[in-house]
Amino acid sequence: MDVSIVHSFFLIFAGAAVVASIALYTKQPLILAYIALGVALGPSSLKLVDQPELLEGMSHIGIIFLLFLLGLDMKPSHLFNMLKKASWVAVASSLAFAAVGYLTAKAFQYTEIESIIVGLAMMFSSTIVCIKLLPTTVLHHKHTGELVVGLLLLQDIIAIAVLLGLVAIGGSEQNPEQSAYLHYLLPVIGLPTLIIGAFAMVKYLLLPLITKFDRFHEYIFLLSIGWCLSLATTAEVLGLSAEMGAFVAGVALATSPISQYIATHLKPLRDFFLILFFFSIGASFNLDLLGLVIWPALVLAILSMLIKPTVFRFLLKGLREDRSTSWEVGFRLGQVSEFSLLIAYLAASLGLIGEEASHVIQATAILTFALSTYVVILYYPNPIAISDRLRRD
Repeated sequence: MDVSIVHSFFLIFAGAAVVASIALYTKQPLILAYIALGVALGPSSLKLVDQPELLEGMSHIGIIFLLFLLGLDMKPSHLFNMLKKASWVAVASSLAFAAVGYLTAKAFQYTEIESIIVGLAMMFSSTIVCIKLLPTTVLHHKHTGELVVGLLLLQDIIAIAVLLGLVAIGGSEQNPEQSAYLHYLLPVIGLPTLIIGAFAMVKYLLLPLITKFDRFHEYIFLLSIGWCLSLATTAEVLGLSAEMGAFVAGVALATSPISQYIATHLKPLRDFFLILFFFSIGASFNLDLLGLVIWPALVLAILSMLIKPTVFRFLLKGLREDRSTSWEVGFRLGQVSEFSLLIAYLAASLGLIGEEASHVIQATAILTFALSTYVVILYYPNPIAISDRLRRD
């Protein structure tokens, strides 16, 4: 391993230990401490860690493991029923949030295409923040948790379609006759292929191997990691996201009696990479543009935290959800998504938006991560709650 990477890891994890201690003493969310550490040590501040792109790529593994562990807690029958029930809510809410983002960006005099991109970025909620704040041993098996997860998965599907659309725009400039068509056709075929192949592999290969060698704990650990990353890589080849592949890998393995053992033993590995993820968000932000983007980002963040819960409360009423459940789901989904960051990065790299508009989206994501985290840890059950009454692992 390169010495600079070792040095970066030392700064990140030694620094994370320090800021985590301060955050716990002052009763602040750990997620925000890691983002703040990234801002402080990153290229636009102290410049002690100058490889945010490399760290961001490594931290992506944390999201993959997070979705894999989530899938291990979801029974296929329950998941299918929830996706079927909530599909129209996901579509209607995404369109409403896109309209809010578009109109706000236009009010701040961004161009038409920049306003559209900002609107698209506002459509989604953060899978990583929402799942990080869900109790893994309780809420996943309750109706509220299933509803949150179902809506997040439907949003992820919409987000993938948006990203594919942006990629198709970029590709069509080089090959206008084929690129857009192929980019959309591949995932349409790829998703059912991935699901069918995953369940077949689990039934005919993984479960027999687990049954035969379940007393060798190291083997089960290696097999589960290999399975997760194999499906994540396969999903990318099929035009989907690695996160979706990891989730399918988890759901396919959820019927195994050893699924909870795997989930428990992978959590430390997941947390290692998630620290890198939140650090990289802060490290990649250019503080020189803060003065230009803070006001539109602040308005978008406040609107997100106010409008998203209200819209979900209204739409979930149509599913006959009770008032408290609807509000809780809405506040848990009140932030924008890591997909919003990907949209910003991709649109900027394609020349569709400028650096300022890209940083508006990034700043909005960071602000909503912070605001949403505070709301959830103060009022709803979660693993990092300040109050012992709300803390649920």
